[in-house]
Amino acid sequence: MDTNSNSKNDTGVLLIGHGSRLPYNKEVVRAIAEKYAQTQPDYNIEVGFMELAEPNIPTAFNKLKESGVNRIIVTPVFLAHGMHTKRDIPTILGLEPADIEKELGHDHEHGHHHHHHHDHGEEHGHHHHHHHHDEEAETVEFDGEIIYTEPLGADEAIVDIIAERVNPHL
Repeated sequence: MDTNSNSKNDTGVLLIGHGSRLPYNKEVVRAIAEKYAQTQPDYNIEVGFMELAEPNIPTAFNKLKESGVNRIIVTPVFLAHGMHTKRDIPTILGLEPADIEKELGHDHEHGHHHHHHHDHGEEHGHHHHHHHHDEEAETVEFDGEIIYTEPLGADEAIVDIIAERVNPHL
């Protein structure tokens, strides 16, 4: 989305969607990015996807980098934190991933579920979380500053959207 390729400023914005084999996920995230871009016409805004859709995160990130910015603000367009936002995306961005195992430490069952090297019967779990790394063990290289924000979370604006969907039927 070349809203402004001869960028007058040093900051780019990268919105990250989950990605899906179906087109809707990508279309929605792109549409959100386009609407946001209209509110910030002086900034380069790109969209990248965690998996299953192009462009992937490194491709979108590098496109911003090539526009000459030295700060990139990365926002996961996810409702809540999960393995992707805490571990996979920071890893791709070359940031320190959160130690999910420690955060899940209170639940041993769960902790083991994610370790699964010890049990090859766990291939399915393993495969889901790692297949994108097999295709693209790409990480980005960037000398500038990466600002990685929280996902959308329990925001009032999301409550308004839910009310819009639900209230007409009440």
